[in-house]
Amino acid sequence: MHRAGLTSLSQYVRNEAVISLQPEIDDLVPSEASLRHSVFDSAGASSFPKVLRRRLDDFFSDGNISPKADRTMWVKIAVGLAVLAGSWIALYTLKPGSWKFVGLYLLNAIAQTFLLLNIAHDSNHNAISSVRTVNKALNYVFDVCGISSYMWRILHHRGHHSCINLHGEDDALTGRRILRFTPHEPRMPIQRFQHIYALLLYALFSLDYVFLRDFECFFFPSHDYLKSTKHPMREYVTLFAGKAFYVTYMLVLPVVVLGKSPLLVALAFLLAHLIIGLSVALVFQTTHSVDSTYFPSDRSEFDNGIYHIFATTADYATTNPLVGWLAGGLNHHIVHHLCPFVCHTHYAPLTRIVKETAEEYGIPYRQHPTMNRAIKHHLLLLKQLGNQDQFSST
Repeated sequence: MHRAGLTSLSQYVRNEAVISLQPEIDDLVPSEASLRHSVFDSAGASSFPKVLRRRLDDFFSDGNISPKADRTMWVKIAVGLAVLAGSWIALYTLKPGSWKFVGLYLLNAIAQTFLLLNIAHDSNHNAISSVRTVNKALNYVFDVCGISSYMWRILHHRGHHSCINLHGEDDALTGRRILRFTPHEPRMPIQRFQHIYALLLYALFSLDYVFLRDFECFFFPSHDYLKSTKHPMREYVTLFAGKAFYVTYMLVLPVVVLGKSPLLVALAFLLAHLIIGLSVALVFQTTHSVDSTYFPSDRSEFDNGIYHIFATTADYATTNPLVGWLAGGLNHHIVHHLCPFVCHTHYAPLTRIVKETAEEYGIPYRQHPTMNRAIKHHLLLLKQLGNQDQFSST
């Protein structure tokens, strides 16, 4: 039987308290202990999964290193929040003209992008702190950026990490019949051009989440696990309060308080989301949907979740620290799926361990040397999927 391709550090699970989950979503967001058991327990002591697990554990135990946030991570959190707050303080204290207003507005958008990739995503995985309330508080960065942190948490754990590249289950493969991300989905005539118009749609990614996707998932769910979930009333309140707060400070206040033209504010808002949407979408899409990754037809194709991760996931630009800094370590994506509860500032040395161990055991390790190369191979996949009914994934 295939099991979900996730794990946490065994030593951390032994020595730290397992983070408790709200009972309403226990089956959607697995605990660290359940993730550890889901991958490695079926493997032999000398197998690739067991050896890889031991080496990843040894990195932390031998160096007496916590898998949670280090000094670098706390600096990133401080910088991201400071730029986010500082840009808005500057807007209302300096009261700049139109061009400077747009510049500060877009600086705020860059800060939002940085926070989503670096802080919100890690806190979503309880990777920043062993104290649940710290992760929960930082997870509200999603809501500050107009996205439901609660729904993202469900979709990302149950709708992605537990079913990578699996048609009908992986939420990241949802293309709304406009984009075809998997060979197991019927091809539409318009999709022959998807490699051309995909980037434009990616630029609308965050707008979709702010104004449509969250509401669809709450009120018109398409996934069975969402249909069967009773969401707590407080999450409905948080949904509407978060959206109202975001629309107020992004659209209403600049018009009412600063006296800016509604058209100027709307233009700045659109430009801001072009930055946020395109950046976030490309960071994620280039890790699973490239022409070298595999798209399983069902869960039974892999006896062990580790092999599922290696077959469906690709890294990029892992030797470029700037990309890792800006992308929240998500370019080290194989390690992220192997150790989702580990803070991303530890990913670089863990990736070296993964790469060396995979080479030793003859396990294909998929990577691209640069992000530009990863984007190219993502677009190549889209072109293939858009022009071929039958397409054999690698």
